[in-house]
Amino acid sequence: MENSSLLFGVMSGTSLDGIDVVLVDINNNIINIIDFQHRPYSPEIRSKILNLHSPQHNDLEESIFLSKSHAKITADCINAILKKRNFNPKDILAIGYHGQTIRHNPVAEYSIQIGDSHLLSELTEITVVSDFRNRDLVAGGQGAPLVPAFHKEIFSSKSKNRGIINIGGISNITYLPKKGSILGFDCGPGNILMDHWIKENKNINFDKSGSWAKSGRVIDVFLKDCLKEKFFIKKPPKSTGRDLFNLPWIKNLIKKNYAPADIQRTLLELTAFTIAENLNKFCNDIEELYVCGGGGENKFLLERLGVLTNINIKKTDSLNIPAQQVETVAFAWLAQKTINKDFNNSPSVTGARGLRVLGAIHIS
Repeated sequence: MENSSLLFGVMSGTSLDGIDVVLVDINNNIINIIDFQHRPYSPEIRSKILNLHSPQHNDLEESIFLSKSHAKITADCINAILKKRNFNPKDILAIGYHGQTIRHNPVAEYSIQIGDSHLLSELTEITVVSDFRNRDLVAGGQGAPLVPAFHKEIFSSKSKNRGIINIGGISNITYLPKKGSILGFDCGPGNILMDHWIKENKNINFDKSGSWAKSGRVIDVFLKDCLKEKFFIKKPPKSTGRDLFNLPWIKNLIKKNYAPADIQRTLLELTAFTIAENLNKFCNDIEELYVCGGGGENKFLLERLGVLTNINIKKTDSLNIPAQQVETVAFAWLAQKTINKDFNNSPSVTGARGLRVLGAIHIS
């Protein structure tokens, strides 16, 4: 429906935990979340997606099959929400469909996401907006992070300098000054290295509340070696992903027979330290700090961040959007901007040459 303010947002993050879908009413930047569902990936699909992050035999064909699977899971979730909430496809303006990133290389000016937008539109009978990153990339930007534009419109304060820390697979910061241009950039690994390491050693997908990390000790030498990574000395704009931070990255830095729990503890410290260090370097006058993303559930990580930043960190729930749903809502918001032909990138964040309308529209 052309004048509808109802949209779906769909997000699959670097952590590869599954697909998040939100139905939201967005009216003049007033957000009303109607429904939210998470569909976890099956172990088979997760493994196949993980394999696509590096060159594999027949990976082009595999990516097509996985794109269709991603769209089918998403469509099933969307259609279930429509039925539950008694809406018709015609009631919905669009679906903001990020897809699942499998390669991100801003230096070479490309970012690849799986997820078949044509099939999703066909199965839901709703217009789909997707491929947000590449429009920013060809304009000289990093193509990421994209959510700071949403943070600015929804979370800014006229009286306080605010910071939003998003901790998914990768961690990133949005600096929202009470006056002036916003800043946003990736800091480095969020949950991604800890998830890899606990999967390798305990065959579970994540370290709940950081309890395994808390049982270990920081290995100072290993932490110093981790911090030698060139990405950590880059100045914004900067973005990264699983292409760089992965299990081989960890293993290449292990020089001794360290206890696995101590490595996990050090990887958590790496995440906390790099976030705190970037806050100190590039936005050291923040008065209020909020966290979103899956890392917001890691109690020990938040504890370490509080110590290193000396700021009381709150979840974005206190700003009326649940921490686990911020990115998903953001892609609904980005899609609405695209449909309305409004600029929806942040040149001060990505380094793009100017304002652009991101996203390709697949009309139902």
